[in-house]
Amino acid sequence: MKKHVTFFALCGLALCSSARAQNESLSGQLQALDSNQLAILIIIGVILGVIVLLLILMLYLMSFISAIFRKENPELAEKPSWWTSFKKRFVTGDIKEEQAEDKLMADHSYDGIQELDNFMPPWLQYVFWGTIMIAVFYFGYYTVLGYGKTGVEEYQEEVLNASMEAEARGVSALASIDETNVEIDDSEVGISAGKTIFEANCAACHAADGGGGVGPNLTDQYWIHGGDIKDVFKVIKYGVIEKGMVPWEDQLSPQEIQQVASYILTFQGTSPAAPKAPQGELYTSNREADSVENSIVDDSTAVTGDTTIVE
Repeated sequence: MKKHVTFFALCGLALCSSARAQNESLSGQLQALDSNQLAILIIIGVILGVIVLLLILMLYLMSFISAIFRKENPELAEKPSWWTSFKKRFVTGDIKEEQAEDKLMADHSYDGIQELDNFMPPWLQYVFWGTIMIAVFYFGYYTVLGYGKTGVEEYQEEVLNASMEAEARGVSALASIDETNVEIDDSEVGISAGKTIFEANCAACHAADGGGGVGPNLTDQYWIHGGDIKDVFKVIKYGVIEKGMVPWEDQLSPQEIQQVASYILTFQGTSPAAPKAPQGELYTSNREADSVENSIVDDSTAVTGDTTIVE
């Protein structure tokens, strides 16, 4: 009875230690979870703990009831318990001392020391035969049939999957470009793609050099709807129907609209062959406005300094 209690106590300690190790490894991940997910995990953990305790209690009660029945019935007392039968069959085996003495290898000795061929426990025999079966299966699966992947093949597959996932993330990021988050793509590839799109779709109205025609001049600093990359992107995407500018959101992807908008801004400061008269209002970027404001402040400071000197 005490052996059973000790065994169950050791099992409980092992479960507690393993649960503590898992909780420590998952502590970092739990910090990233919200309160609802954390509450669900706590409930699941409590339920699993209760189930384990109930199983331990059931085993203990079964052993306790079995001990009572053995005391009440002498016939059952003579019969070994299930735990004894289990250990005898799978753990310790059924070997007697005289059988062990018979296995003594008298002809196998070193300096008078004889080696005894010790009995192998059944569980170790099962492990030994299991490893042989796994080795045969492993050799056939990876070497004979060639279905299994080597370490190099698994690495190459992981690299391929990672590149595909990165490409998918890039496509998703490009598809999410709109007038609120677009930025100038001044890369050589982006400008070249934007030039191709402009010459194929926009040059008829704005001229190939951006000097304007049916559409306004794109080389000066006067803009009707704003000269920021977000403003240009928005006009290309939604168009200006009353002015004859068609929307291009159904014909060009967000990335293509970004590229052609970035190319249009490269016309700033160029000299077209036949520039159209300015239209709209003078547009000054935030950077240029800050530069002008700083210049004015510097000039006023210089004048103040001169005045002080004169006085």
